[in-house]
Amino acid sequence: MFKTIRGTFDVLPIAHDSGGSDIPGTPAWRHVEGIVQDQMRRFGFDEIRTPVLEPVDLVARGVGGTTDIVQKEMFTVERGRETYVLRPEVTAPVVRAALQHSLLQRGGAQRLFYIGPCFRAERPQKGRFRQFHQFGVELLGSDQPQADVEVIANLRAIYAAFGITDTRLRLNTIGDAVDRPRYLDALRTYFAPFVDELTETSRQRLDTNPLRLLDTKDPREREIVADAPKLPDYVGEDARAHYEAVKTHLDALGIPYVEDPLLVRGIDYYTRTVFELESDALGAQSALAAGGRYDGLAEAVGSKTPVPAVGYAAGIERLFLALADAGTELPGLSRPDAFLVAMDDDARPWTLQTAQALRARGLRVEFDLLGRAWRKQLKEASRQDARFAVIVGPDDLASGVAQVKDLASGEQTATPFADLAGALGAAPEA
Repeated sequence: MFKTIRGTFDVLPIAHDSGGSDIPGTPAWRHVEGIVQDQMRRFGFDEIRTPVLEPVDLVARGVGGTTDIVQKEMFTVERGRETYVLRPEVTAPVVRAALQHSLLQRGGAQRLFYIGPCFRAERPQKGRFRQFHQFGVELLGSDQPQADVEVIANLRAIYAAFGITDTRLRLNTIGDAVDRPRYLDALRTYFAPFVDELTETSRQRLDTNPLRLLDTKDPREREIVADAPKLPDYVGEDARAHYEAVKTHLDALGIPYVEDPLLVRGIDYYTRTVFELESDALGAQSALAAGGRYDGLAEAVGSKTPVPAVGYAAGIERLFLALADAGTELPGLSRPDAFLVAMDDDARPWTLQTAQALRARGLRVEFDLLGRAWRKQLKEASRQDARFAVIVGPDDLASGVAQVKDLASGEQTATPFADLAGALGAAPEA
């Protein structure tokens, strides 16, 4: 029997366990996505949907050829002479789409959001999968610090809408591209005496991207990193002024933050502001969402002019973990408004036809499709927790009156067919 590939999962109508991870049912996913979409609407972000399959060069140029994503975690597909990648993140595809379709010519800053799957060949663990789901925003065209704060405010508002307020916002600036070489040289000089104490991965990063050493999770390396040169000390005047303005605006909005001079991002396109939203409920892998400014990405993927931009990405699976820790009850399957019960075969065509008419009035209606006896149909109505059972037999068909049974109280009422929709709670017809 075929099964899901390791690191992936099915989303079923009901919650289930997949490889030790609790996977909510589709009603919970729709609920979460609905709250995200509502907050995006309030902030004026419009939805964008990009293909799951993108050119491999788009990701390599945008994310950075020395990153773990490109070096270790991409799922690639070859077709003829072309190589494609299952998107490991959505920012580069969104920027590609904005450039391809000239969205920036619409005028003003472009406020875009997305919800969808991404793919990385990571080691599966709690809250981390090879196919995972993200929501996020990309605000394109503004270099103002208010844009950074608007994105952070949107992120905070979404988690607040879920009742998740016990979070921590970590904040830093990594300066501009022109600031970076001097700091990278300082890091290489600092770490040189500790080379033998570094892991193999960190030794490779010291050569290719020493900035990544700052977010190591190895306990011994964390001790070494504690005394490393601090990035803000190497930030230029313009980037520092931008960062100070971001903090001023956050203070004005009452958004608390913790400055972390060791905070960096694992993707090369970030500049200036970077941030993470954390929750202790997630354990060592505490990040709920992360983002920052990426003013150089558009040029890296083909734009002839700079496009200042800022955004974030948030994991939906990790959001579910935080909701579970908070004891949040998520919606399950909705109950039928009515279950139509045919007492004999002559009444079965009536259940089929009436179900369609009642559904057209906005009701959720089900009926038996297994040819069961009417008493078993009633049991099925109770199992599904239907509000009403509508029972029809030969005499009812002749008189045009159904027996409507309230399954909570047991009360049964004779109701003309013409009045069924109203009796079952449908809104009056316009």
